[in-house]
Amino acid sequence: MPHNDPKTLVSTTWLAEHIKDPDLRLIDASWYLPDMNRDAKAEYLSGHIQGARFVDIDDVSDARSSLPHTVPPVEKFMSRMRALGIGDGHQVVVYDGAGLFSAARIWWMFKYFGQEKVAVLDGGLPKWIAEKRPLTTELPVIRDRHMVAAPRAELLRDVTQVASSSKLGDHTIIDARSGPRFRGESPEPRAGLRAGHIPNSRNVPYGSLLHPDGSLKHPGALRLMFEAAGVDLTKPAITTCGSGVTAAIVSLALERIGVKHALYDGSWAEWGMYGDLKVATGEA
Repeated sequence: MPHNDPKTLVSTTWLAEHIKDPDLRLIDASWYLPDMNRDAKAEYLSGHIQGARFVDIDDVSDARSSLPHTVPPVEKFMSRMRALGIGDGHQVVVYDGAGLFSAARIWWMFKYFGQEKVAVLDGGLPKWIAEKRPLTTELPVIRDRHMVAAPRAELLRDVTQVASSSKLGDHTIIDARSGPRFRGESPEPRAGLRAGHIPNSRNVPYGSLLHPDGSLKHPGALRLMFEAAGVDLTKPAITTCGSGVTAAIVSLALERIGVKHALYDGSWAEWGMYGDLKVATGEA
């Protein structure tokens, strides 16, 4: 797969060459965990790539759910995107301020809602800045655009489906959390959750898929990382993490190497909460 693929991943050079395309829509999807001590919206306002709209993953989520930033109803997603001037036929590029962190979640959400022309900016804002490319504080002029979204059920899994796959082994379950959290050696950051992992899952920490500059490793290296973790790439995969954000990075990597995948939206925030669901500890 070529490095620049408008359906998965594009480089900073590609973006610089296409940034004035009339059908391009750029999204700053920066979002940070509380212990990162960063204010995504304030950083956006202080400087962003020309034309970027700011999207908070907590704003584009299901407010009725007790779980963090789960997929919203289709009507809410369409409404939010239309208000940002993003509609059918647009080429969407998503970036974040960490390199590659929360942008993949918005990429996956577009895919789930049937929008194919969406890519993540490889290396994100840090790479753009490191290359001394320009930022602006100017906010884009936005005009409502029409969008029709059609959820793709095959890209999403609920707790019942994941529990079934854990028993049957019909999917490889890939956990993007750190090794100590996966093994149950470190406490979960969310109170009340048990430590450990879904039985029969494999651990591929999302950071292991990235270069030091936050860009995604090339497909050959990604395959080696998955295989080294015991992932059977001949099976479809279910990705999971703490709350469904970094699981999307694993989903992006799987998309890059042509492996079918679905995302467990509730992730450990849901699985770790229920005492009737089995938990494994130690190595897979």
